[in-house]
Amino acid sequence: MQKKEKNIVNPVCGQNPFIRRNRVVIMLNDKEHNTLNRYLEKYKIKNKSKFVREALMHTVIKRLEEDYPSLFD
Repeated sequence: MQKKEKNIVNPVCGQNPFIRRNRVVIMLNDKEHNTLNRYLEKYKIKNKSKFVREALMHTVIKRLEEDYPSLFD
């Protein structure tokens, strides 16, 4: 049995803050598209949008952490 997820509601606006409402569209050439599909198939990844979203956010967060000013640089 799967655990039922709690419906998280923001007390200020009364909405779930994690609902995705913003669409981002990217274009890939044929080689990029084939490579992505081959990777997804090889590693048995079923949810392409989740994979792309996590890979993108991983890269963004990593770069932001690297660029964060530090006291001893």
